[in-house]
Amino acid sequence: MFFHIFLERNMLLHPRHFGPHLRDKLIAKLMKDIEGTCSGRHGFVVAITGVEDIGKGLIREGTGFVTFPVKYKCVVFRPFKGEILEAVVTMVNKMGFFAEAGPVQIFVSNHLIPDDMEFQSGDVPNYTTSDGSVKIQKESEVRLKIIGTRVDATEIFCIGTIKDDFLGVINDPGAAS
Repeated sequence: MFFHIFLERNMLLHPRHFGPHLRDKLIAKLMKDIEGTCSGRHGFVVAITGVEDIGKGLIREGTGFVTFPVKYKCVVFRPFKGEILEAVVTMVNKMGFFAEAGPVQIFVSNHLIPDDMEFQSGDVPNYTTSDGSVKIQKESEVRLKIIGTRVDATEIFCIGTIKDDFLGVINDPGAAS
């Protein structure tokens, strides 16, 4: 799920950046350092939407660097247990498959795949129904439900299922060929 939140960070800036474009340099450094990162508490920072306040800088003795407290608004992505997501399958093996929904990697175990689907090894490993009408392979789009999350300091891992109503393959790239 996406949230629009306020965050605060102390930014360290080198003295060579001091001048008429100090604010612009500080905002550019903030975007470069923050966008695309993950904090366990808030989730993945997708984009910084605005800088609310840049406080007075404090000079660090001996280095000349200055620390500026910066308050900013950003969009974050944080998956929750029970959430339904659409994801792209990245790898299929006999244990299950991995899929990605934006920056989040989700594992779906073979126990959480419908019983009528079986693993087929070969050139393109996949899970196929007995009648061959539905196939999960690399690059397939699936709708899945998150049943568990594990949050580390810099990463979020999820476990998902497609063993429920209205879940499963949305788009199969192999059907077009």
